[in-house]
Amino acid sequence: MKQDTHPDYREVVFHDMSCDFKFITRSTIQTRDKITHEGQEYPLVKIEVSSESHPFFTGQHKIVDTAGRVEKFRQKFGKVGSKTAVSQG
Repeated sequence: MKQDTHPDYREVVFHDMSCDFKFITRSTIQTRDKITHEGQEYPLVKIEVSSESHPFFTGQHKIVDTAGRVEKFRQKFGKVGSKTAVSQG
């Protein structure tokens, strides 16, 4: 490989801020923060969602009442602008 062409590929700590979960993986992401994890210093990337906090992976899905939302929309706007309505004229 050519020198100075590729980004620095190194171990990085990703910290899920929502549940205080940390994991180490290799990445080329640039970061200013550093953290000492298990006795070694690593670059730190703060994230909001990971497999530890995402509802799909945790099994804590929220059920959304879509039928109620559709009915509320239809009551508010009626058939104005409906693509399924047959135009007269």
